[in-house]
Amino acid sequence: MKLYVMRHGMTKCNEEHKYNGRLDEDINDEGINQAKEASNIVKNLDIDLIISSPLLRTRHTCRIANVNNIDVIYDDRLMERDCGILTDKDLGEFYYTDYWNYYSSKKVDGLETIQDLFLRVKLFLDELKEKYRDKNILLVTHGGVARGIYFYFNEIPKDGMLDKFGSSNCEIKEYDL
Repeated sequence: MKLYVMRHGMTKCNEEHKYNGRLDEDINDEGINQAKEASNIVKNLDIDLIISSPLLRTRHTCRIANVNNIDVIYDDRLMERDCGILTDKDLGEFYYTDYWNYYSSKKVDGLETIQDLFLRVKLFLDELKEKYRDKNILLVTHGGVARGIYFYFNEIPKDGMLDKFGSSNCEIKEYDL
């Protein structure tokens, strides 16, 4: 079973270096162009099913990239990490010191912990293995979920810093599930 993971196209929050979280914004013109470029890769992949986050930016990216008209399922478990009160705020020092530190104990109102995000991703992937054993699947999701998927297959660094393991907008990564 092949698993392809694609992050959504560029958004205004991405462009302005703000926390996106569960803000339901669309992709911008650059994001549309990124999704069109990704469609050239997607059309040559052997995909049986697409599962996408239901947020607008992933749905729009998926619609553009899905040139082969593969069936799409929307799943809330692929939604971005809830940023709580950080949503739509400028990325500050916290983003680079604690937001992506697996071992950070700093609490922020409404912020989903990395451990909770990774557990959500793990349970989702475990279910995919059981339910779609013989299918190749494209997931259209967000940077935080893409990190969770990466660390489903890879060990968390000793220092807990996960900031170096992100995905670019519309980047597609491949895994054997």
